[in-house]
Amino acid sequence: MPVTPPTAPLPPLPSLAAQAERLIELGVHEIAGVSADALRTFAAEAVEGDDGGGNDGAGALLAVHPDRAPASALAPLLRRADKPGFVVVDMPDVDDFAPSGIELPDAPFYLVTGVDRGDRMSNWSPDEALPALTGEKRSPLVLTEGIHWVLQQPAALERSLCFMTIGSRLRKANGAMDARTPAIWISNGTGRDGRERRDAPKVGWCWWGNRHTWLGFASATGRAG
Repeated sequence: MPVTPPTAPLPPLPSLAAQAERLIELGVHEIAGVSADALRTFAAEAVEGDDGGGNDGAGALLAVHPDRAPASALAPLLRRADKPGFVVVDMPDVDDFAPSGIELPDAPFYLVTGVDRGDRMSNWSPDEALPALTGEKRSPLVLTEGIHWVLQQPAALERSLCFMTIGSRLRKANGAMDARTPAIWISNGTGRDGRERRDAPKVGWCWWGNRHTWLGFASATGRAG
């Protein structure tokens, strides 16, 4: 299996209060149909109390449940080089990619702990990475969590260091899994992306059995409502 050299660690995530304000600034609370105060209160209570996993929220990612804020609504809020994010044109069903083998907290907001980009698994296929993550007791991110991460920490998306979110899968009408797997990377402005989108954050897909040198596998240690 290909081995990728270690990369420099990312800086810590902003505080939960700062993350809440960032989402409010972007209008995510309006997309989710909740008040700004409700989001601020959740962030404050996560810091003051226990999130259910023995964690006071430090270093955690604040996420809005995909039922409230789907990927199609979040992707355009991404920014890189002053260019907005976008979903590839051949993924009109992006919001149908649902958590697979993952139970999200039954709440509008929740915390994702121990987020990692999975650089060590660059040039692995999803088929190879999933059992490895499971063996490490890590859970792959769902697509909306990956978008939330880049919204809060743009440095999580770098040239040649982007990531798949294989916690989201699409089950076809016949019961089989769609071979596409969601990923977030940076557009080169080629093909149907269009030159004007070069360097923009891009939500797209890769085949389940394929390897890509620039894509790791984003994962977390846990989630708490």
